[in-house]
Amino acid sequence: MGERSAARREDTGLRLARFAALRGAVARPGEFWDVVVLTAADAAQAGAFREQLAEKLRRAELPRGVRYLVCADPAGPRIGNGGSTLHVLQCLEEQYGDQWTSFTVLLIHSGGYSQRLPNASALGKIFTALPFGDPVFQMLELKLAMYIDFPRHMKPGVLITCSDDIELYSTGVTETIIFDKPGFTALAHPSDLAVGTTHGVFVLDLSSFSGEGGLEYVSCYRFLHKPDMETMQQSGAVCVRGDCPQLSSSGSHGDLGMASECVYTDSVFYIDHSTAKQLLMFYKQMGTLCCEIDAYGDFLQALGPGATPDYTKNTSNVSKEDSGLVEVRQQLYSLLQGTALNVIVLNNSQFYHIGTTQEYLFHFTAESKLRFELDLQPVAFSIFADAATTSDQLSIIQSILEPGCVIGPGSVIEYSRIGPEVSVGKGSIVSGSYINFSVDIPSNCFLSSVSVKINERVEYVTMVFSVGDDLKKSVKLLSDIHSLQFFGACLPECLELWSIEASDQLFSSKDAHLGLWTARIFPVCSTLSESVRMSLNMLNSVQHTSAFKLSGFQLLSVEEMLIYKDVEDMLKFRKQIYDEICQQRQKGKSDFRMNST
Repeated sequence: MGERSAARREDTGLRLARFAALRGAVARPGEFWDVVVLTAADAAQAGAFREQLAEKLRRAELPRGVRYLVCADPAGPRIGNGGSTLHVLQCLEEQYGDQWTSFTVLLIHSGGYSQRLPNASALGKIFTALPFGDPVFQMLELKLAMYIDFPRHMKPGVLITCSDDIELYSTGVTETIIFDKPGFTALAHPSDLAVGTTHGVFVLDLSSFSGEGGLEYVSCYRFLHKPDMETMQQSGAVCVRGDCPQLSSSGSHGDLGMASECVYTDSVFYIDHSTAKQLLMFYKQMGTLCCEIDAYGDFLQALGPGATPDYTKNTSNVSKEDSGLVEVRQQLYSLLQGTALNVIVLNNSQFYHIGTTQEYLFHFTAESKLRFELDLQPVAFSIFADAATTSDQLSIIQSILEPGCVIGPGSVIEYSRIGPEVSVGKGSIVSGSYINFSVDIPSNCFLSSVSVKINERVEYVTMVFSVGDDLKKSVKLLSDIHSLQFFGACLPECLELWSIEASDQLFSSKDAHLGLWTARIFPVCSTLSESVRMSLNMLNSVQHTSAFKLSGFQLLSVEEMLIYKDVEDMLKFRKQIYDEICQQRQKGKSDFRMNST
C-alpha cells in the first residue's frame, strides 16, 4: 500500500490502542472530552440514540466520566447542520449553565435518515458497525479514537465533525495538533482537484506554507465551498508540488502520487469558546430559524481576509432554497467577517466517506486503503465455521452463520443469523435479519430488517432493494412514477406483479415526494424470519416476472418503518447474537483447556 499508507496504519493503530484502554474506564480530567454531543433529526431519533448510548455505557464500550448529550433539532422546518450547530450551543448552555464555557466539546452531526445507506437509517449512521474490534467498534468509537489526542491540546471550544466520514493521518513524533487559537481552526488534507469540486477548499497563505513535514500551521486567505476547477485556479487555491495527491476511484482523497497539482480540502473544524458564544448570541437574537444553514459553506466562507459576501446569494449548491436563506447568510457574514480561519495542514492524511452503499461495500470488502489502514477484518466478532474456506473479500460483523451457508465475495453481513441453506450473491448487504429457510439471495441485493411497534405489538418489516437503487429520487406526479427503478424494473411493473394499486394512498409522504423511500410496499409480519421471506418473495417475483400478491398485508414505506421502529427490540436481537457469540467463545476456551490438560 506504500510507505505513507503504512505510516497512517501505524499511527491509527496507536490511537485505537489508547482508546481501547479507555473503554469502560473513567477518563481523568483533561484526558478526554468534557462533552460529546450527537445531533438528531427529531425527538424519535434522539430517543434511539440515547438508548444506544446507555447500552454502550452498560457494556463498558465507552469511556465513563464523560457527559454524553443527544440534542434533537427543533420541530419545524429543517435547519441543516449549521442550524443544528447553533441549536447545540443553546442546548449546552441550557444543560450546563456557565460551566460550558470551560468545556472541550466534540459535536458529531448525526441527524438525518441515511437514505443512501439505509441499513443505518433506523439506528443512525453514527452507530454503523465496523468490521474490527472486540466487541466491534461502531463509527462513534472510531471517531472518539481518531480524535483521542485533541482534547489534551485544546482550549475550551467545540470541534465539529460529521458521522459518516473518517480522517486517518500520520504526523512526526514531535508534532502535535493544537487547537488554541481564537476564531476557527480547520484540518486540511491534500487532495486531487476533482475532490475539491465536492468539498470545501482552503486558499492558503502560501508565504507561511512549505508543504513539508507531517503537519503545518497555516493562515487561510479564504474558503471556497464546492468550487469548480476554474474558481480553484483563479483564486490561488491550487498548489503545484511534485508530490501532490491523486484521487483514487474510491471516493477517498487519494494517496500522494506524481500529480503536479493539488488543493487542500476540509474535514473537521474547531470554534474557540468566545466565537461559539458570539454564534449563540446570534441564534438567540434570531428567534426561530426557518432555513437550512450549512456549517461548512455558511460559516467558513465568511472567514479570512479574502472573504467576500458574493456566496450569500449563490444558492446553486442548496438542495432546497428556503425563504430567508440569503438574509440569514448575510447576517452570518456580517457577524463572522474578519474572524480568523487557521488551518492545520496534515500532509500525510486521508479522508474517507462511508455514506453510500457503494462506499460501504468498497471500503469494507475490497482491497481499499481504509481496510488496510484500519486493519478491517473479513470476520469480526462473529461465528462463521466456514470462514477459512471463504474469500476474505467479504465482511461479517457480529453475526452467526451456520455451517453450509455460502456468502459471495464483496458482501457485508451485519447483526444477522444466517441458516445452513442460505446463499448470498456477490456485492450484497444483509442487516439485522434472521434467515432460517432455504433461499438464494441474488447479487447486489440490499436486505435490512426493522422491528416496528404498531398498536403496542412488536412486528417486523424487511426492506429489500438493489444496492444501486436511488432511495432519494422522487417525483411529484403519480403519472411519473415509471421513472422510479426497483432492482432494474420500473415501479409500476412491480406494483402490478404484487397486486398493488398505484394511487396517492400508495405513498406515505405528505408533500408530494413520491419515491422508493415513501412507497408503501413492504409487508408487516409477526416474525423476523417471515418478514425476510416475504420481502425476498417480492424480489423474486420481480426478477422472474411472476405474480406475488401482497393484497391482504399491512404495507409500510421505509419512511414509516422509521416512524414505528422499535429500537428496544432491535437492540434485544443484537444482544442475543452478542451473548451467543460470547458463550460459544467461552465454551471454545474451556474445551481448549480441557483438551490441553
